[in-house]
Amino acid sequence: MSTVCLAVRIHLVRSLVGMAVANSIAAITAGARQVECTINGIGERAGNASLEEIAAAMFVRQDYVRPFHTTLNLKELYPSSEILAEIIGFGQAPNKAVVGENAFAHESGIHQHGMLANPLCYEILTPEQVGASKSRMVLGKHSGRHGLIHLMTQLGYVLTDNQRAL
Repeated sequence: MSTVCLAVRIHLVRSLVGMAVANSIAAITAGARQVECTINGIGERAGNASLEEIAAAMFVRQDYVRPFHTTLNLKELYPSSEILAEIIGFGQAPNKAVVGENAFAHESGIHQHGMLANPLCYEILTPEQVGASKSRMVLGKHSGRHGLIHLMTQLGYVLTDNQRAL
């Protein structure tokens, strides 16, 4: 009797409900050894599985996908996304997970306070891990006192205790 080795792969397209990444991770945990995906989810159709999101999910949820892993260099995710955007003349959405301009930006007061106390509260990956420069605090209508004080201090202002308390 001979043994047949069968490799299972998954190719998801037209996941118009945004489930391509979740389905890819589920396929990996069910035994798929190859996942077809694209940088930024760019492809001939909508709903392609996004390479950077799959890789990031496999990294932060190693407990879930174990014993499977990838040898992809995560630090190349953001630069690769930027190169692709330049080549095709179409950037990723600012709110795109992992590589979007706002992926590591924080405007709301609770997020800013949490980031100042412990960045792991709101970032399970650091920007550096995916090749992005750094997190940003954005001053806006949703910002709170902690974010404002932090940004004022970064700009070189010395605030009194009374000013900090306002």
